[in-house]
Amino acid sequence: MKRFGLAMVAWGALAAGAAAQQSPAGVGVSPEPTTMFVEAGRLLADPSNGVVQRGKTLVIRGNQVVEVRDGFVGDPAQGQVIDLRTAFVLPGLIDSHVHLTGQQNPNSRLEEVTLSDADQAMVGARYARRTLMAGFTTVADLGAGNQAIFALRNAVRNGDVPGPRIIAAGSSVSIHGGHGDINGYRDDVMHLLSSESICSGADDCMRAVRTQVRAGADIIKITATGGVLSNTAAGLGQQFSDPELTAIVDSAHRMGRQVTAHAHGVDGINAFLRAGGDSIEHGTYLDDQSIRLFKANGAWLVPTLLAGDFVARIASGPNNFFTPAQTAKALEAGPKMLDMARRAHEGGVRIAFGTDSGVSAHGDNAQEFALLVRAGLTPLEAIQAATVGAAEHLRISSEAGKIAPGMPADIVAVSGDPLTDVTELERMKFVMKGGAVYRAD
Repeated sequence: MKRFGLAMVAWGALAAGAAAQQSPAGVGVSPEPTTMFVEAGRLLADPSNGVVQRGKTLVIRGNQVVEVRDGFVGDPAQGQVIDLRTAFVLPGLIDSHVHLTGQQNPNSRLEEVTLSDADQAMVGARYARRTLMAGFTTVADLGAGNQAIFALRNAVRNGDVPGPRIIAAGSSVSIHGGHGDINGYRDDVMHLLSSESICSGADDCMRAVRTQVRAGADIIKITATGGVLSNTAAGLGQQFSDPELTAIVDSAHRMGRQVTAHAHGVDGINAFLRAGGDSIEHGTYLDDQSIRLFKANGAWLVPTLLAGDFVARIASGPNNFFTPAQTAKALEAGPKMLDMARRAHEGGVRIAFGTDSGVSAHGDNAQEFALLVRAGLTPLEAIQAATVGAAEHLRISSEAGKIAPGMPADIVAVSGDPLTDVTELERMKFVMKGGAVYRAD
């Protein structure tokens, strides 16, 4: 790793040219692509089979992997050779639940009324870079102001801003007064800040979905139940009616969008799954019926254990900055999430990696791996959740989740073996996205 780092001093400072050289994922190789050879000591190219190969060379042309060769056969006469001979190499990681345009802090409620959309996009650029440097080359952003997150998504896609590939929901579809709406301010302030995606009644919720698709949403995020961090004492149970949930799911599917639901209470979890929803975020109070519905529908669970751990620590600590309503819900829900994930895993529910970062700190995303292992997943299963599993969940398996010819060159590396100690993924040493190197320690 040191040998490579000396050869790549310019990259260590994240030169502005890195982003300029990056091509959007999924596009073809440029007419005169640069060739790189990544020599990998240990390679987990396809986490779905768990096979670790040794002594391989990845041939990268432009933004794509074009070949995997046996041995260390990089040719400096044909292209740049990257020495990862002592490293463990795997695909770029995927976080299925982030909020890039902000981060919980004592001033969060004030920032709601002081930061403009442009400000939030700039904050998002900072956190996007931090997330990428942690080894996450793809994220799903599930809840942010439309203008801020869609501008950030497009800037990353165009190579203007360094960050992970962003699948963006924009504003959550939520009920008036519920989790996802504005709560706890003066009435006139709440009126100004409320989004077009807030709805009441099946027809209005259908309109909200269509409005989000028109605005540019890649995926529809709804808040099927109350939430921990909404400043209202409305509990964590179901908030949309069953007809509203059906209208949302049906209208989104007709427009080619999958629907994922923030859901804590079992009534909201099961109602959403019965309506045909695609995935659940959090899932705190899921029960045996929930597990049967997950499996019958082929739905995914994104447990966000790091968020549960974080809010419980803040709410019970000496520097708690949550409101009384937030504190009560954090202490109720946070400690239950590990057991929830354990029961879901034992029941055969498909799990995709997601952290809800923005609740916890951006860049700490990889701490979710250890929590998943505490919930009963093996290190390999936790890695699968953040690669091939998350890619399948987000319907991007042709663009992310493994290293193979024809795939975008999203590659990360650590020094130790994460299959033995999954916390190695918290100590990222090398990050490449779309053939551009962003980190080389």
